[in-house]
Amino acid sequence: MSLSRRGVLAAGGAVGALAATAAGTGGAAAAVRGPGRGRVRTGFDRLAADGYRLLRGQKVGVVTNPTGITADVRHIVDVMHPDDRVNLTAVFGPEHGFRGTAQAGGSEGRYDDPATGLPVYDTYLKSGQPLADIFTASGVDTVVFDIQDAGARFYTYIWTLYDCMEAAALAGKRLVVLDRPNPVTGRVALGPVLDPAFATFVGRREIAQAHGMTVAELALFFNAEFLHENPVRLEVVTMSGWRRSDFFDDTGLPWVPPSPNMPTPETALVYSGTCLFEGTNLSEGRGTTRPFELLGAEGIDHRWAAAVNVLGLPGVAFREAYFAPTFSKFQGKTVGGVQVHVQDREVFDPVRTGIALLVTAKRTWSGFAWRPDNWIDKLTGNTRVRTMIDAGADTDEVVQAWQRDLSAFRAKRRRYLRYGG
Repeated sequence: MSLSRRGVLAAGGAVGALAATAAGTGGAAAAVRGPGRGRVRTGFDRLAADGYRLLRGQKVGVVTNPTGITADVRHIVDVMHPDDRVNLTAVFGPEHGFRGTAQAGGSEGRYDDPATGLPVYDTYLKSGQPLADIFTASGVDTVVFDIQDAGARFYTYIWTLYDCMEAAALAGKRLVVLDRPNPVTGRVALGPVLDPAFATFVGRREIAQAHGMTVAELALFFNAEFLHENPVRLEVVTMSGWRRSDFFDDTGLPWVPPSPNMPTPETALVYSGTCLFEGTNLSEGRGTTRPFELLGAEGIDHRWAAAVNVLGLPGVAFREAYFAPTFSKFQGKTVGGVQVHVQDREVFDPVRTGIALLVTAKRTWSGFAWRPDNWIDKLTGNTRVRTMIDAGADTDEVVQAWQRDLSAFRAKRRRYLRYGG
């Protein structure tokens, strides 16, 4: 089997050697850990350190957003554009746009970037042949993907990756993934696995709600498990120094909000559970300074916090809270609810916590309702969560219902993991 089919960068020299060792389960990764800040080098950092050898002789287009930065917070497009060692000719912007000017559900459209003059193409909600046609029209030979993920199935950048892989294969392009950390660790996968009948842009394929993988590992998984009939020519550049047990603040890397409502790594910590409130008539905290940590609605009072606290969920407590969203649900109105306070992130389970919050909200507030379009089914990837909660199931019963599918996903996932620790 060739290195390219394994998806591990082997361009020779420093980067090739680093990629091979970082793919192990200890060894070199342990050797570069070091105390304190700055020990993790992203895929881009390692690609640049090797003089962009992997991209030589190629017209390159980059799928990225404001998170595509170096350790000294320069954007990779601004770094590569003036560098004669790489021929960067196009940029592809996802949801929220390349420079991040659009809110949720929006993009920046087609334009020329004022800073570099490069053409920027819009990939948002484009897939299959239409996206392949964009890659063809751009004239690039290699598509590079470099975006920070949040670790949840319904965070759309991983499906931008999937769509770009499929489209690059259709267009005959090579795709290179530059890896970045999973900000909530890569220790374990959690939550229900998507039923393909509920596939949307918040979940294209059958992975767990909290997947516990990096974007490069997901790319390897996607190519082998879902795109095997027409796989893309895939190569990944792994990180060095990252361990599966690392939270984002362990890495020494700067945090850039990957979307307007993901302001901090703490937001990502709860997101894979509390984003489920997008499927209800409660506010999920959009329009506040603590999205996905503040949840509430008109008419909710102290009883919700009391009901969820009594469950004794590991690593988390809930404070009765009142807030007035500046946009989205309940804009300009004062609502009651809870603030989620993670007290021990090592034992905190965001998906179980999200289910517990749904169960107790329904039991303590008579106004609770699902969104009329049953968006909750798209977020959880099935009807089971909604129908079990409606039937009166408790948290443990709902969580138990997905364990068989989750165990199968965890076993499959192990084949594509590239980091130890």
